[in-house]
Amino acid sequence: MRGALGGPRVLLRRLREVMAEPVSAQERLDKIVVLIAANMVAEVCSFYVLRVDGTLELYATEGLNRTAVHQTVLRSDEGLVGLVAREANAVNLSEAQAHPAFSYRPETGEEIYHSFLGVPILRAGITLGVLVVQNRARRTYSEEEVEALQTTAMVLAEMVASGELSALAKPGLEPAARRPLHLTGLALSDGIGLGHVVLHEPRVVVTNFIADDAGRELKRLEAAVDSLRADLDLLLEHRDVADGGEHRDVLEAYRMFAYDRGWLHKLREAVMTGLTAEAAVERVQSDTRARMQRQTDPYLRERLHDLDDLAARLMRQLTGQGHAPARDELPENAILVARSMGPAALLDYDRSRLRALVLEEGGPTSHVSIVARALGIAAVGQIANATGMVDPGDPMIVDGSTGDVHVRPPADVEAAYAERVRFRARRRAQYLALRDKPCVSRDGQAITLMLNAGLLIDLPHIAETGAAGIGLFRTELQFMVADAFPRTGEQLDLYRAVLDAAGDRPVTFRTLDIGGDKVLPYMRAVEEENPALGWRAIRLGLDRPGLLRSQVRALLKAAGGRELRLMFPMIAAVDEFDRAKAIVERELTHLRRHGHSLPDRVHVGAMVEVPALLYQLDELLARVDFLSVGSNDLVQFLFAVDRSNTRVADRFDPISPPVLRALKMIADKGREHGKPVTLCGELASRPLGALALAAIGYRALSLSASAVGPVKAAVLDLDVARVEALVGPLLGRIDGPTALRDRLEHFAVDEGVQL
Repeated sequence: MRGALGGPRVLLRRLREVMAEPVSAQERLDKIVVLIAANMVAEVCSFYVLRVDGTLELYATEGLNRTAVHQTVLRSDEGLVGLVAREANAVNLSEAQAHPAFSYRPETGEEIYHSFLGVPILRAGITLGVLVVQNRARRTYSEEEVEALQTTAMVLAEMVASGELSALAKPGLEPAARRPLHLTGLALSDGIGLGHVVLHEPRVVVTNFIADDAGRELKRLEAAVDSLRADLDLLLEHRDVADGGEHRDVLEAYRMFAYDRGWLHKLREAVMTGLTAEAAVERVQSDTRARMQRQTDPYLRERLHDLDDLAARLMRQLTGQGHAPARDELPENAILVARSMGPAALLDYDRSRLRALVLEEGGPTSHVSIVARALGIAAVGQIANATGMVDPGDPMIVDGSTGDVHVRPPADVEAAYAERVRFRARRRAQYLALRDKPCVSRDGQAITLMLNAGLLIDLPHIAETGAAGIGLFRTELQFMVADAFPRTGEQLDLYRAVLDAAGDRPVTFRTLDIGGDKVLPYMRAVEEENPALGWRAIRLGLDRPGLLRSQVRALLKAAGGRELRLMFPMIAAVDEFDRAKAIVERELTHLRRHGHSLPDRVHVGAMVEVPALLYQLDELLARVDFLSVGSNDLVQFLFAVDRSNTRVADRFDPISPPVLRALKMIADKGREHGKPVTLCGELASRPLGALALAAIGYRALSLSASAVGPVKAAVLDLDVARVEALVGPLLGRIDGPTALRDRLEHFAVDEGVQL
């Protein structure tokens, strides 16, 4: 480092000594800026902290007027300091005053200084402040000097993040590192969770930033990189991924980055500035994260996830810290924060201690969302950089009904949500009082409410809600949470337990709906351009009849001496139903021949999810015992909208004439043929959606357990004839994207229907 007294390693060692001194926060900052200025032979060193109001306050300086400390405040869009904070990148100028972003503040006395070097103070890719050095001479600072200042800024980031500087701030203008955050994402599971953050994949905590021996740290780094590469090579040779598929593609991306020379060069450079190997990894990744978060290209942002995972793997190699928290040591009132999760991982946690789930990814129909709803915990997805913005133990509020997440909430927000929780508890008590009351509208129309389920943890909800049965049992969830393919005996045990729990109430089992986005971890993934339209559900079952036969056999055995209702998903043509039903007949013949107890009666149905079935309803209804409408898939296929794609998922409204016309056609045809039709999907789980469905002729709905109370309360207040009279004429008009929804909402208010 040109002109430096002793270089960055000496500076870092002296910084460590200052950090350990028993002095006030301001005294510590004053010593730090003097130390940095002396080491870098700079005439000015200034330390700016980003405040909760988004401005940057001068907290310490050597060289500028001391009276400007805590007086000079810059907006984030003002001056060179604001530019550094905004871009999260270094600014290195030989003539600062010639730059268009330069902002003159007379109280600082900085007009005599020409050269300027500013670096962001970053932690987990988030800007906490800016560190600046200046000189009178016009010169460009060397790469070594930039690197040294960035390394120093990383150490200071921990000081800011610790909250030590809060005592120096005016009330309401504290450092932004610990500021309250209000984030808005996508509501995944209803409910409100108040608690404290637990990271699903804990951030590796670096406790020692400053190296005593750079050569030894370099050897540690290179050994860890070699070990990481060997592990990835071994994983890629493993039989589960060697033949290709999605898992291999992910690992190939990791390996590409692990062998990237530029990445390794940056890590080595960071170590040579005086950081420990793990601190170097954290610094390089924090810089990378800060830059890539500002990218709009979704491909580049996805590569950031790969780099984050790779850096975390490398840091675990260096520190020996575990990969995940002990599930049995979950604290009380835990709020789980993760980039993404599978349903099995969520089920590993102690439900009694878990209050909510926050994800960087995930949509309302993702499998982890389905499990969150089954567990009855609030969940919000699409919170960008959630894992980087929080620390373990941070207080957090998750509103699963609106998608709001409050991190380190102010007292008034916490009090308001606590009151909302009490209100919801009172509402739940009111719904509980309705449990045994028949679900009949004001004008005498009976609406049957059943549950969507898929796991043993769902079964107590039948009695708790007073539901008429299970209208959709998703059999694939057992396969998705298992480590290996469930044997026929394991399937038999589950199906028998479900029927036992339901007693004399009907249960409708959906055969395996896997493929597409429902990839089993122990099955080879199939690359497809459009997986939602690809090899999935009944298509996979008919092409792999052994899989479907084993499941049908387990279902038939479990229902011995009882009625069995089973249905096939994703039927697109009548011929597919005929072939699937033939498998049921074949298995019945097999069991009869071998003396097994048979069901008293087998009802076989189909799910209407593919628009092509709308034009085969007469032929299909002549063959089935019942129909079930899968509104989630049917709506996405009608509008050609991927429901897991957040850019387009909310573009079209299911409570709109095109959807309701299609749904009404199915209900009308069912009545014409004397076959029952049930609708299961998110549309039925919202009181307003239930009103719309009642208006077009649906008298059986299958919905989430948490929705039974609100929907029943709405039905009890409803006059079905009046809502039919409202909606009928509107189906023939296209007035606007939300016109029908708006009219229904006004109707509900006028009629006193609870929404």
